[in-house]
Amino acid sequence: MLYSDISRTKNLRLIIKVHNMKRVFIYKKYERFWHWTQAFLVVFLAFTGFEVHGSFSFFGYESAVDLHNKAAWALIILTVFTIFWHFTTGEWRQYLPTTKNLKSQIEYYLTGIFRNAPHPVRKTILSKLNPLQRIVYFMLKVMLFPIMIITGLLYMFYRYQWQGEMKSLGIESIEPIALLHTVGAYLIIAFVVVHLYLITTGHTISSNLNAMITGWEELEDDEDDKKDIKENKKKE
Repeated sequence: MLYSDISRTKNLRLIIKVHNMKRVFIYKKYERFWHWTQAFLVVFLAFTGFEVHGSFSFFGYESAVDLHNKAAWALIILTVFTIFWHFTTGEWRQYLPTTKNLKSQIEYYLTGIFRNAPHPVRKTILSKLNPLQRIVYFMLKVMLFPIMIITGLLYMFYRYQWQGEMKSLGIESIEPIALLHTVGAYLIIAFVVVHLYLITTGHTISSNLNAMITGWEELEDDEDDKKDIKENKKKE
């Protein structure tokens, strides 16, 4: 009897949630272009990076090094343009860390999601990320990616040719830089794995993926969301 009541409550909650959904254009064209281009480059850099380390052979060592370096420059250029886009559009505010509802969000991911509990933080146009996502993405943007770029450039130019002569940056050993770069790569891979899992935790298994492809997502519709949409339109 108790199980039946719990099941009915869950089903009722799902019905109410579905009826309160509204289709909203939440991800802009450049945002989606940046996301998918960055995703491809990160995966390609990991693939060629492992080949450079001798984990397997696909392109061949020299080609893998060349392709890895070219993909790295492409990612740096993309990052520069994206930083400019974030600051000119105000989207940088999405990544400001907050501890509000952080505990509830962690509990949701650990247990609530398996009990079909309601999400503790509602996504809106002006607040696309939950507190845990804000912290993780902030750390990626201000710590991990800069470390990867800096160590990658040091790895690339610790010895270089200039006007027919071999120059050096004066680095005695490349080993610590290579180790830090590799650790950073494994952390990014770990993030990608978790990210792929969390993609499936939307109100349907493919809703988050479809949103990043089309830009449209079904969000809970209430007065706060309407206010956010109006404020966003005024800014545009």
